[in-house]
Amino acid sequence: MVAGHLQEKNGFYHVVLEYRDANGKRKKKWISTKLPVKGNKKKAEAMLLEARKNFAEPEKLSEDQGKTLFSDFILEWLEVTKSKIAIPTYASYSAMVKKIIVPYFKGKNIALQDLHARDIQEFYIEQLKRVKAVSVIHYHANIHSSLKYAVKMDLIPSNPADKVERPRIDRFIGSHYSKEEVTALFDAVKGHKLELGVLLGSFYGLRRSEIVGLKWSAIDFKRNTITIKHTVCRVNLDGKTIIVKQDRTKTKSSFRTLPLVHVFRKKLLEIKEQQKENQKICGNAYKTDNLEYVYLDMMGELIKPDYLSRQFPVFLERNNMRRIRFHDLRHSCASLLIQNGVNLKQIQEWLGHSDFATTANIYAHLDFNSKISSANAMLEGLDLSISDESEDTQKNESCQPTSA
Repeated sequence: MVAGHLQEKNGFYHVVLEYRDANGKRKKKWISTKLPVKGNKKKAEAMLLEARKNFAEPEKLSEDQGKTLFSDFILEWLEVTKSKIAIPTYASYSAMVKKIIVPYFKGKNIALQDLHARDIQEFYIEQLKRVKAVSVIHYHANIHSSLKYAVKMDLIPSNPADKVERPRIDRFIGSHYSKEEVTALFDAVKGHKLELGVLLGSFYGLRRSEIVGLKWSAIDFKRNTITIKHTVCRVNLDGKTIIVKQDRTKTKSSFRTLPLVHVFRKKLLEIKEQQKENQKICGNAYKTDNLEYVYLDMMGELIKPDYLSRQFPVFLERNNMRRIRFHDLRHSCASLLIQNGVNLKQIQEWLGHSDFATTANIYAHLDFNSKISSANAMLEGLDLSISDESEDTQKNESCQPTSA
C-alpha cells in the first residue's frame, strides 16, 4: 500500500500520498479532505486510510513506452520558445516546425533519445531535393536549438545536431539599379501609390517593414532627422494572416537615426497635409486607427508590406523597366553609396546591419574603387617598370613563328 500522511494547510486537513512514478521518480499527491482541523482528526485519518487503499500505482512502462518522440518534443520546445521571441520570428519557426520538420520525423517514428546525427543528415539530404540550402540552414537552426534545450533539461546527454554537416550556401548577389535607372524610376513612380515606398527604399535603403512602420513621431522636422524604430509586418500564424506592429526593429543595430534631407522633408510635409485633406474629404469613412503612421492610402488604410512586394514588379513591367525585387532597392541604395565613395562601415550604419561582416559579404564585390586603390598601392610598392626596349623585344618575339 502507498505511503501517506495528513498535512494541515490553511486550517484544513490534506491527505498527502507518496509514491514512485512509472520511471521510478518519487512523487507526492495532495488531496483536500475539506475538513477543518478542529474536531475532525479521526474523520481525516479515515479518509487517509481510504485514499491509500484505493490509490492505483502507475504501471511500470517499458523502455520504449517511456520515450518521447522527437516530433512531439520539438513541438514542446516551440511552445517554450514562444514567449522569448518576437511574433514574426515565432511565426517563421512555427511554419517550419509544424509543416516540414514534424511531419518528416513523425513518419520516421524516432524517439528523442534515439535521434542520431545520421537521422538529421538524411532529413537535410531529403529536403535539398526540393528547397535551397538556405532553407535547410533555417531547419537546422530550429532542430539544433530544440536539441540544445533537450540537453539543458537532461533529456539527452549531447546534441546530435552538432555532428551534422550543414549544406553550403551559395553567395547571394542581389540585383540593383544604376544611378540612371533609379532616376528613371523616380520619374515614373511620381503620384503612384508605390511612390513613398520606392523613395524610402532607394534613398534610405529601408526594409519593407521599416517603410510601412514609419510613424510621424519618428520624424523630427525641427532637427531634420528620421528615426527607424518601429516596424509593421504581415505573418501567417497557424493558418491565419495577421498584421504585427512592433516598437522594435529587426536587430538593435537596425534602430538608427538618419538625416532628413530637404527633398524628403518637403515630400513628407506634403504627405502630412494630403492626409489631413483626405480625412476632410472622406469624413466618417476615413479610417482613424492609423493616423500615427506615414504610409497610408486615401482612405486612411495602412499600406500592407506585401503590397510593395507584389505590386512593384507589376509596376516595372507596365513601365518597361528592368525587373528587380522591391528589396533590391535597398541593394541599389548601397551600390550608389559605394559609387560615391562611402565606405562599407558607413554603409553598415546607414542600412542598419547588425555587424560589419554582413555588409562586407553582401556589398564588398561592388567596392571597386577600393580595389583600384589597392592596385595603385601595389604599383607604388613594387618596381614593375618595363623599358621600351624590352616591350619592343617582347612584341617582336611574340610575332615570330614557332618551330614545329
